[in-house]
Amino acid sequence: MMKRNVLFYVCAIALTFCTVSCGDDFLEPQRDTSELTDADFADNIDVNPALVEGTLNGIYTFMIQRFGALGDDAGRHYDIGHKGIDVWTDMLCGDMALSTNTYSWYAGTSNLVFTTNFSDDENEIMWNYLYRVLNTANLLIAQSGGEDAVPEGDEAKAILGQSKALRAYGYFYLTQLFQREYDPNQEILPFYTSDPTQTSFAKVPASQIYDLIVSDLTSAVVLLEDYNRPLKHYINKSVAQGLLAYTYAAMGNYPDAKTVSEQIVNTGGYSLLTAGELAYPGSGSGFSDVNSAAWMWGYDLTTDIGLGLVSWWGIVDLYSYSYAAAGDRKAMDDALFAQIPDSDIRKSQFLDDVTDTNHLMPINKFYAPNRVVFSQNPMTTDYIYMRVEEFYLLSAEASAKTGDETTAKTRLKELLNIRMGTTAAAAAVDPLTGQALIDFIYLQTRIEMWGEGKSYFAMKRNQATITRGTNHAFQAGATLIYNADNISPDIPQSELNNNPAITSQN
Repeated sequence: MMKRNVLFYVCAIALTFCTVSCGDDFLEPQRDTSELTDADFADNIDVNPALVEGTLNGIYTFMIQRFGALGDDAGRHYDIGHKGIDVWTDMLCGDMALSTNTYSWYAGTSNLVFTTNFSDDENEIMWNYLYRVLNTANLLIAQSGGEDAVPEGDEAKAILGQSKALRAYGYFYLTQLFQREYDPNQEILPFYTSDPTQTSFAKVPASQIYDLIVSDLTSAVVLLEDYNRPLKHYINKSVAQGLLAYTYAAMGNYPDAKTVSEQIVNTGGYSLLTAGELAYPGSGSGFSDVNSAAWMWGYDLTTDIGLGLVSWWGIVDLYSYSYAAAGDRKAMDDALFAQIPDSDIRKSQFLDDVTDTNHLMPINKFYAPNRVVFSQNPMTTDYIYMRVEEFYLLSAEASAKTGDETTAKTRLKELLNIRMGTTAAAAAVDPLTGQALIDFIYLQTRIEMWGEGKSYFAMKRNQATITRGTNHAFQAGATLIYNADNISPDIPQSELNNNPAITSQN
């Protein structure tokens, strides 16, 4: 697949969505036939600058598209773009439990088997999705003047900055998924930029991939300095900084991870979720409305977009037309839940009733506003990609790992004061030092970011070993090691079949 010209990938980018939703048959996918083709791009991009902007919009639309990676004929209901990766990674690190299994969409994830079978769809979906994002970004970078372009106008800067950030996003997720642990010398991925002379179908060292990610994001931060995005699903300076902070942390470069995280906290203009936003019966906007002041990046879902069952809400939310309501329940791991103090607001995000089949589902964190079981369809509660709390936590982690425990505790208490109260937060944080402080920050990251696709990254950079609780439909009580074979996906069979330059998984 990856040997083909990168123009191949444009045909997967849908520019608009038909207004469709799933019917009563869970296994009957709906078709979306509106897409940008190779011919559209090749025939028009040189003479139609508006198409460049349209293709950038197309990437963002592709990030929420159903069946985008394998096609709707495959009918894979976990092929839902970016938020699909969030679910897989939350399950792989053990924090999200498939507590009951009826339709089996996530049986291979919960059972930790798709990661060791390169023919399974999950591997191919993640690989295809991420390479299509970054290769389409490569087309836009080429149209913007190439790798070393220095655009002058505001619009040109915004397009190039977002394109570079999107390419970095694709490569960052690929490194986290398809390398078991950070090793700059290990050959891990094929390498593609906007310059065909730089292409390598064979795997290149991780250092080459990370160098490009850091270069892209550093450039994007500068290019997007004065960019005011029209909608929150566009990448702005803060989002590029967020991706850069995560990249530095993944590399073990904690001084720079701290610096960039602090820049987001201090100058990004975002504010922490209030106590009322954290859990029902508060305001309810904390995890459902892209307009929240804490959200840095997200997608405003509307009726016109027409997402139904095949969506993140259709996977996780009890109050949507969903698998979660129909028997494939997604719950917090009960061993993790047991570590949340009763006085912590975040404990109330989950249904705590062992007699209820919905035990530990996130019914008060993620929920359709009307709170009627099996109701929301189409989905209009929004998709969250990134929020400012992540960088209070990442700053705390990076500070602790660089010996600045004062800053680590300050940032951590700023977040926990809202969740636990100032007295309880101080009592929990102030006595900690050394590894105990680092471990506590990691625990708070797992609790805070449950269901948002960030705990997997934290597991890998903290080199953690986690023992699952008892409420998993498969492998309850299993011990998960961050760099084990069953935690990271395989390069898919389709890639190995079509790219003979890759001769092995590792």
